[in-house]
Amino acid sequence: MLPTLQEGRVTLRPLREDDAGRLAQLVEHPSISRWWGSRESANRSAEGFAAEARDEVAFAIEVDGRLAGWLGFHEELEPDYRHAGLDIFLAPEHQGRGLGPLALRLAARWLVEERGHHRLTIDPAHANERAIRAYASIGFRPVGVMRRYERARDGTWHDGLLMDLLAEELVGG
Repeated sequence: MLPTLQEGRVTLRPLREDDAGRLAQLVEHPSISRWWGSRESANRSAEGFAAEARDEVAFAIEVDGRLAGWLGFHEELEPDYRHAGLDIFLAPEHQGRGLGPLALRLAARWLVEERGHHRLTIDPAHANERAIRAYASIGFRPVGVMRRYERARDGTWHDGLLMDLLAEELVGG
């Protein structure tokens, strides 16, 4: 079972199936949907978020006790390639306030200290400058551009930026 992690106003708690409807609504907001792939992406529906809750691969982000976003992770457990990846979105009213980096730092610390990962990755859209700055603020570094990496809502493909973070580089860790 996933733990509950907290620092200041931000809590990461296990995602619940009853969060799924609200998260599916949030991901449709233009400030989020712009960066979150095609409408056909199954894991962006209420059913997809509910499945993530059952599979325990995501946290709900709460700010001051209210659902404010989603933080997903995946783990590569093959010993020779072991690492974890992160992804995140926040409701529009919580964006640009330093809450995303705080949530990511909580998850990163857990993945390093409790799950034993030495390296983490994240892959924002190459054009998402705000996300890239937020990720860099906790120590993620650009690795390279992945060309035509993700299909956008309008059906076109856009580039992604692969970023990684070594455990010892975590800022504020």
